[in-house]
Amino acid sequence: MSRAVVERLMLGLVRGIAFAVLAATLLLVGSIAWRGARVVTWGFIAGAPTEGMTAGGIFPAIFGTLCITLLMIVMALPLGVCAAIYMTEYAGDTRTARIIRASVNNLAGVPSIVFGLFGVGFFILFIGRSIDRVRGGGLLFGQPAMLWAAATLAVLVLPVIIVSTAEALNAVPRSHREASFALGATRWQTVSRVVLPQAKAGILTGSILSISRGAGETAPILFTGCAYFLPRLPVVHLQVPLIGMSIPMINPLDQFMELSYHIFIMATQSTDAAVTRPIQYGTTLVLVGLTVMLNMGAIALRARYRGRPVAR
Repeated sequence: MSRAVVERLMLGLVRGIAFAVLAATLLLVGSIAWRGARVVTWGFIAGAPTEGMTAGGIFPAIFGTLCITLLMIVMALPLGVCAAIYMTEYAGDTRTARIIRASVNNLAGVPSIVFGLFGVGFFILFIGRSIDRVRGGGLLFGQPAMLWAAATLAVLVLPVIIVSTAEALNAVPRSHREASFALGATRWQTVSRVVLPQAKAGILTGSILSISRGAGETAPILFTGCAYFLPRLPVVHLQVPLIGMSIPMINPLDQFMELSYHIFIMATQSTDAAVTRPIQYGTTLVLVGLTVMLNMGAIALRARYRGRPVAR
């Protein structure tokens, strides 16, 4: 068999696999959209769930998903970027750098349920209870809360951010760094003014991937802050004497509802799955749409920075 025939066969095989994956994705999304569109209404999106979870809306779950995803990014992105900067710009090929890279690779392969158990043991029982012992009084930090659930998800997505950021930093030509050093710039000035501006698109790619993974995870938040039925929003009203009114603010120490956990509970714990199945499809469609919108926002921000010249 000639080399050209083998090449055509392999090309056809690769194309067939690609189209099969595309068809499976379209079939899955199409099925969710077809069955979920019948349920998704304004009342379903903006309303609160009722007792029994067989009626009402999912707005508290939407609100909780948005809050925990944004809080996760706020926690994970600076840590991941700083770790990648140290690995690529400072550590070099030392033993410490190799240990960090091996740890990141191992962390990426840990099952998500293990992160959930880690969050309970470390964030809630160790850090939270320690803070409560220092401050005195009852449990405040040492119980499941949005703060600890977001911190657990931040640990989960750290490898994605670190790897994508490191690849973006390594993609910056070495000659740009050498030119900056030749002009008398320090290493940090080179990193902050030359390397990072050119790597912004890759860093935002890491945030996009982390949003996609974190927004749909259920196991890490299963024990760290999610609630089955919580029709109220996780907010606290702060009284401002100067203006004579209260301002609602997100309470990170409160429990919350979340879309993926909502789907999981209705699919596995409902006494009548036939009644809740339409709600499951509607909630899934909203979760997919919300994830797409968050990704589109990050993609638009990445496109804005891509191609922008480095500030002098």
